[in-house]
Amino acid sequence: MKTARASLLVLLTALSPSTLLAQEGGTAAAVQAWVQSAHGDAAAEAFAHWSGEDEVPAACAVCHSGAGFRDFHGLDGTAVGVIDQTIAPGGVVDCDTCHTDGASAISEVTFPSGVTMAALPHAGTCLTCHQGRSSGPTLQGQLAGMDPDTPNGELRFVNPHYAAAGATTFGSEVAGLYEYMGRTYDGAFSHTGPITTCSSCHDPHSLEVDTTGCVTCHENADPATIRISRIDYDGDGDTAEGIAAEVEGLRLILAAEITAYADTVAGAPILYELHSYPYFFNDLNGNGATDEGEAIYPNQYSSWTPRLLAAAYNFQFVTRDPGGYAHNPNYTLQAIHDSIVDLAEASGRPVPVINRP
Repeated sequence: MKTARASLLVLLTALSPSTLLAQEGGTAAAVQAWVQSAHGDAAAEAFAHWSGEDEVPAACAVCHSGAGFRDFHGLDGTAVGVIDQTIAPGGVVDCDTCHTDGASAISEVTFPSGVTMAALPHAGTCLTCHQGRSSGPTLQGQLAGMDPDTPNGELRFVNPHYAAAGATTFGSEVAGLYEYMGRTYDGAFSHTGPITTCSSCHDPHSLEVDTTGCVTCHENADPATIRISRIDYDGDGDTAEGIAAEVEGLRLILAAEITAYADTVAGAPILYELHSYPYFFNDLNGNGATDEGEAIYPNQYSSWTPRLLAAAYNFQFVTRDPGGYAHNPNYTLQAIHDSIVDLAEASGRPVPVINRP
């Protein structure tokens, strides 16, 4: 405890004035919460990935370094919208990322789809990074003109990146998920009452979810148990489970349809491993289990059809935004539902008995 307090004191004395909070005594608590959060963990892969290299690539530095974020937004006096200096590895999402002069004035954010949206109140910093690195329209453009069910050796998995909560929240207005032709999708999701921006639910320093605001409208403070309707979306017969369970039920059905389609249409068994890039691999012996030597980059899945790639993209997107049930439940459910139906119909399998918002 003594060492932790000493380290905290050293950090506090090193902070620039712009990082200090207005309330007396609040700074130490805020910094301690930040130190223990993912944003302050310098040893995490998000920041340590470039250790030993000369610089963090500009496209990555925007979100994986406080210095890169400030450079991109021109908060350090440089041009806006571009990183024009070398960003050394080792940085984190530090205090000045959000508290430096001008950070709170970020009023709009451009998403990977090319759509620029007005930021939620006090959330320009959050939305800059929590938007993903790809979009449905980007993927549609790459797949245009290809036969949907013919494997193409030039296709590789398109990773939407991680924790794209901002893209989920704005729904079809920024089209983070792959949207199927002929279907309609919900736009931005807005809570009523006190839930108006990211920090309404997420502590800006610890990043933990504060559920006290839920009871303003809901019977309990556990958002995972909250429902949005009486519809049984995942078809398991349980209409009492929370919407989080409905999303998870559909996600697991989609995983099964991806496996079945890969076997029967693409003609090559597929594996998914959450923590191994690029996540989808060839199931070399077709046993449905990840064996030694399979979840490695050289064995990445190589029999993508456009239809399979689109569904896998949506699967990864919702998997990597585990709070999608709260960020935009209808949009999340719609995209998973349509991916399931599209794959099942193409593979000649009975379409699961599921429902769409």
